[in-house]
Amino acid sequence: MKKTSLADMPCPIARTLDVIGEWWTLLIVRDALLGSRRFEEFRATGIADNILSARLKRLVEDEILERRPYQSHPERFEYVLTAKGRGLLPVIAALGSWGQKWTTGSAADRAPRLSHTECGHELSLGSFSLTCADCVRPVSGDEVRVERRTPLTVALPAESR
Repeated sequence: MKKTSLADMPCPIARTLDVIGEWWTLLIVRDALLGSRRFEEFRATGIADNILSARLKRLVEDEILERRPYQSHPERFEYVLTAKGRGLLPVIAALGSWGQKWTTGSAADRAPRLSHTECGHELSLGSFSLTCADCVRPVSGDEVRVERRTPLTVALPAESR
């Protein structure tokens, strides 16, 4: 089955999922945030080589990772997060926090630790809170209403109709 591209949809969430919506992709980004840079380090998740190669290539094309040579004979490359890739940190943190609360697993199954580089203290998802520009204060999830800005229109490819 051919994947339908979401890249041209009017919703930024859909466009984001077009880039990072495949689960191996987010695990690669998670591992890169944890310090993985080389193909072998990313393989530790259990991803097949062909899938890993394809996902790394796509992440480089989408400028989430930068491919840099680290050895010339034989030629080998490492993959380093770009600013665009590091911008996914709150997404990864939110997924980890949500999974800790709402999925089954042992208490030992924990999301990666996030700490403040200035003081070393651990950060919680609340550290990545929404802030009201008018009130200039953090806003909890209970205080948020989600509204559609524009009507949802989806143009299905001809083969899907």
